[in-house]
Amino acid sequence: MSPKNVIFKKISKDKSVAVYMGRRDFVDHVTSVEPVDGVVLIDPELLKGKKAYVALSCTFRYGRDDIDVIGLAFRRDIYLSTRQIYPALQDKKQCTLTKVQEKLLRKLGDNAYPFFFEFPDNLPCSVCLQPAPKDVGKHCAVEFEVKAFSAESQDAKVRKRSTVHLMIRKVQYAPLNLGPAPTVSITRDFLMSDKPLHVEASLEKQTFYHGEPIQVRVNINNESNKSVKNIILSVDQIATVVLYSSDSYMKSVELLETGDTLGASSKMEKTYTMLPLLANNKERRGIVLDGKLKHEDTNLASTSIIKDGVLKEVLGILVSYRVMVKLLVGGLVGSSEVGLELPFQLMHPKPELVKESEEEDVVFEEFKRANLKGMQEDDEEGNISAGEP
Repeated sequence: MSPKNVIFKKISKDKSVAVYMGRRDFVDHVTSVEPVDGVVLIDPELLKGKKAYVALSCTFRYGRDDIDVIGLAFRRDIYLSTRQIYPALQDKKQCTLTKVQEKLLRKLGDNAYPFFFEFPDNLPCSVCLQPAPKDVGKHCAVEFEVKAFSAESQDAKVRKRSTVHLMIRKVQYAPLNLGPAPTVSITRDFLMSDKPLHVEASLEKQTFYHGEPIQVRVNINNESNKSVKNIILSVDQIATVVLYSSDSYMKSVELLETGDTLGASSKMEKTYTMLPLLANNKERRGIVLDGKLKHEDTNLASTSIIKDGVLKEVLGILVSYRVMVKLLVGGLVGSSEVGLELPFQLMHPKPELVKESEEEDVVFEEFKRANLKGMQEDDEEGNISAGEP
């Protein structure tokens, strides 16, 4: 028996427009990004002469929508593209359709219209910052959304009941061509010591999968007259937030104080195991996570890989990782640190391709709307701007 196609479906409250999509995750292959495709079903009678539009947006949210300062909301649209669906500006027969769109158009009939968006190169992937345990509401995140709505014109005000929102994600997977394994060495001279301290650290590969142990090899040749008092290892997540300016924030997501020591004129080689997991950082505010849909489980954010030549144009949150190896070195007078940095990638493996079913049958996964107490539905309540052309 052939697998059926699962279709995500969401309908506006007044039932004038509905969005149908065959997937909600779109893969950024660095050199190209999978286009966003789907179908909008309209009801001409319920539209009452209005037009129907569909939009793809990328929003950087850095606060709750209901909080603003001197009239400025804590959000910024990084990207917005809006297209008219109905009345159609192009004959459906002239459109290049995906197999899922072809099936949906046959099943939904003449009032269904396909849409197609391409991501620009300078958009980040879907990520969010982990809130504190007591925080409520929406929090800092890079979010992607497909929105369909009906209105008199693209710039007219739109009622919430005539709008449907469907969250999607832009994701990246580990590259097939892996880079060289990171290795770094340092030689440190000390006052009142004729010979130096040599340290080398390395990882077995450049890219690790979420949940995979990271083996860190540390080789020390201490020719100095100083002693190593402790060896501390950490896995650091570095989040670069690019909006009005560029700021970087570092959080250690795994820490290992080994307690290992090494005397003067001695050698040591040892392999340490690190395992950075969200499960060990659940209570820590500000850790960057992969974007999630509704209440799905997620993980530490994957490494951001940017296409060559567009780094300076990217807005949002970019994530990188490193292993830090620190040696606390002591002598007769004071102590000092010797540090080594090993950058690496933390990502998901690329999933196996699932062969698309040739059957006409599709399974619709419909999103239920929660009725909120006290919500008014008059013409002015909850109006939103349709956005830019």
